[in-house]
Formats: sequence, C-alpha cells, structure tokens
Amino acid sequence: MKEAKSKEKKEKMYAYIFLKPILGLLFRLYYRPVIIGKENIPKNGSILIVGNHKHLYDQCLAILATKRVIHYMAKKEYFEGKMAWFFKAVGCIPVDRSKKDVKATKSAIDVLDSGWALGLFPEGTRNKTDKFLLPFKFGAVSMAKKTDSYLVPFGITGDYVFRSKNLMIRFGRPFKVLGDLEEANKKLEEEVTLLMKENLRNDGK
Repeated sequence: MKEAKSKEKKEKMYAYIFLKPILGLLFRLYYRPVIIGKENIPKNGSILIVGNHKHLYDQCLAILATKRVIHYMAKKEYFEGKMAWFFKAVGCIPVDRSKKDVKATKSAIDVLDSGWALGLFPEGTRNKTDKFLLPFKFGAVSMAKKTDSYLVPFGITGDYVFRSKNLMIRFGRPFKVLGDLEEANKKLEEEVTLLMKENLRNDGK
C-alpha cells in the first residue's frame, strides 16, 4: 500500500514539473502578473503558503513564484469538472467542505511532515462579496502549529484579464505559530490585509 502511494506521489510530482513551465509561460504571457517578495518563500522545510482567494487561478500565481512543488488544498468540486485532470495531475488535495474532512486534513499534514510545501486559502472559498477579506478559518494556523511549519502570507489584487495592468501577488515574511491559535490567526489575517493594501498603493507604478 505504501509503495503504491509513493508511486502515485512520484507520478504527480513528474506531472507538476512537466506542466509547470509550459502552463506557466502561457499564464505569464496572457495575464502578465507582477510577483513581489518571492525571496520570502523558504527554499527548504515545511511551509504553508496562504493568502486571500479571489479567483480560480490564484494558486497559479503562488506556483509561479517558487521552484518548489506546492500541494494545494482544493474543494472536491474541482475534481469533478472539466479541469479535474489538472487538479489531480499537480497533486492537489480534494476537500469536502460540507463536513469536517479528516482525510483531507491528514493528507495535508502528511505533506508538511514530509518537509514539503502546502498551499491553502484560509477564507475557505473565493471571496465574491464586497468585503475586503472573508473571516479566516483556523485550519492553516492549526496545521502550522501541529507540524512546526512556517506560514508564508501573500496578498493578491488586480484583475485576471488579458495583459492585465494590475494583477499582483506580494509575499510577506514567513513566521511560525508561537502563541495560541486565535492570536496567530489574527496575525495571519492582518499580514494578508497589509500585503493587499500595499499592492493597491503601488498599483500602476
């Protein structure tokens, strides 16, 4: 059983490494995103790359910012549509948001315990409201504390349109959860808010 899982992980890794430069180039040419602060992403060790969620392609911006393989947690519905092959190929972890998905959480913790990178959107869903941010759920800070992993915050602003003039992702400095979860979650939300506001201040410059 372990050998089968190991083989599956390797296959997904190869698919990720093969698809990234091709799809990444097309993404850059079409959207022309600005990536700031990618040097803040640790090159080694377990990390959670976390930030706001406004569009289906938000994960692509984080993926383009690092050479590391990012295992994203994504709602299970993504694995049932036309793009299901993509989410499976790049090693995404399906999450059933209708319940407490213990299996998905275990898979995510396995990723971190292996010293890899995990991508997560603490808002839990895409923000389609007029609010700047939706309230952050505690999953990211909880997993970071359990696995002694760094949290790497990011803020995304702008529009996903052809040759976008304002699409931007900005990464902040990594930090660990040292206090209680509520305090850490508040800090994470504040960091993401500051990064988004910094983007907006520099929009078009």
